[in-house]
Amino acid sequence: MTPTAHELLRTTAARLVPDPAANPLVPRVADGRARARTIAVLALEQRHVIPADRRSFQLLTRRAAEAKDLESAAFFDTLADGESLARERLAPLLDACGVSRTEAATYEPQPGCQAYPAYVAWLALNGEPADVVLALTANFAAWGACCATIARALRDHYGFTDEACGFFDLFAEPAPDLDRQALAAVQAGLDRGQVTAVHLRYGRLLARYEEMFWQTLAEGDADADGAADGDVDAATRGR
Repeated sequence: MTPTAHELLRTTAARLVPDPAANPLVPRVADGRARARTIAVLALEQRHVIPADRRSFQLLTRRAAEAKDLESAAFFDTLADGESLARERLAPLLDACGVSRTEAATYEPQPGCQAYPAYVAWLALNGEPADVVLALTANFAAWGACCATIARALRDHYGFTDEACGFFDLFAEPAPDLDRQALAAVQAGLDRGQVTAVHLRYGRLLARYEEMFWQTLAEGDADADGAADGDVDAATRGR
């Protein structure tokens, strides 16, 4: 029997739950061990992720509309609007991290952090819209949970204001309208026979690329700790 959209969204999310051990950075932020500079690097990477994802969602909106898949088009259009809001909320975070305009303009993004938006762009060009809706929706749950943890930690351990945490709050907050649009898009896709098993492949790759994002940032955080320890050792030997 063909599952309902609600059942398919639920089972897809369950099958794509990420391995907590694959994200070494968020636990470090959660208990205040991560360096403040790592939060700045996260924000600088998002400065590149956001406009890329926004354009990808705009392309998916156009592709879905041209295919008369108005339900998926509405979902992707909402995502594009969300990226515009995320861009606005990123500015106070960069300010709180002490990132200057010059650094923001000249920062060189890291491949491991930009693999995710690169794959979203691939999906925008090649993915069946309803399958992309399923994959993205499953991935957003994990991203939102990470953002909620970081938002709490930045307030508790790093002294960030509510305004500075607004970027993470945006993704951590429930999005019932988007959930309803996802449900409508998947149901329409099922009704048209346009949902295939490929959405699981899309979702697994999205999850892996997001893991790369966090792992890349964690490696930088650990390297900085190692360098600081080395400085301390050198200073001790010099006494």
